[in-house]
Amino acid sequence: MRILVVGAGATGGYFGARLAQAGRDVTFLIKKNRLSELRITGLQVLSPHGDFTVKVPLVTSDELEGFFDVVLVAVKAYSLTAALEDFAPAVGPETLIVPILNGMRHFETLQARFGEDAVLGGLCRINTTVDYRGRIVQLNELHELWYGERNGRSSERAERLHTVLRDAGFVANLTQVIGSKLWEKWILLATLGGITCLMGGDIGEVARASGGVAFSLAFLEETRKIAAAAGFPPDQEFLDKARASLEQKDSAQTTSMYRDMMKGTAIEAEQIVGDLLAEAGRRGVETPLLAAAWVSLCVYQNRAGAAKA
Repeated sequence: MRILVVGAGATGGYFGARLAQAGRDVTFLIKKNRLSELRITGLQVLSPHGDFTVKVPLVTSDELEGFFDVVLVAVKAYSLTAALEDFAPAVGPETLIVPILNGMRHFETLQARFGEDAVLGGLCRINTTVDYRGRIVQLNELHELWYGERNGRSSERAERLHTVLRDAGFVANLTQVIGSKLWEKWILLATLGGITCLMGGDIGEVARASGGVAFSLAFLEETRKIAAAAGFPPDQEFLDKARASLEQKDSAQTTSMYRDMMKGTAIEAEQIVGDLLAEAGRRGVETPLLAAAWVSLCVYQNRAGAAKA
């Protein structure tokens, strides 16, 4: 299968590089400002599983030729609208689009452009960043890709996709409950991102603060209630792990939204926190902590916008 990876950043770069390392037919769609650099250095990955570098085919939007079997979309959620037109020429009648973006809004955007049948459910669980030298740095051993039909059914096309993605140097999971998995990731990202961005520290720092654990657990409970009201209550195992992680006083865990905010760059506030808060409003769920996090994130975004003006 011909795979087009849209985005060679921390997430798309990592999974795409792993696929290339495993001998899959992978091409990266990237912006012109990174083209010359990556053609010289290749994709460099620093990982607890072993460092490696791969040279892969790189194209810009005006260099795309023919349809691809799979388009793995791994851009920041706020960049999706601009990316749509870039990769649209690669999407044919049988192309599978697998987004691994944060939040849920992107499904509506992709389906409006390419049709509901073209879009599978997808998510990743990984902690990566791009360092000052453009290298992809994996921050811990977690590297999972989850995907499946959003209607919860099995399909031949999903099985074919799984054949290509499995055994490629990361954990690949084909699931018939991708909707539940998407909601679990959403509430976890909103909880961790909301806590760390609002409190200005990592999870361990918050846990060590007076009242910090109680605050974090209350934040998680708000997001759990939203998911339950939407018909996707997280299972007990997920909740137990999430609660335990929030109680770890030696944890250095943050989120990409927090790390981006510390860098002073754009953040996915609307897609991770704002949309979830709107969902709570539609469901009649009271979420004062989530609302406080949203106000704080808006202050940051407004300040960042004013600085650029």
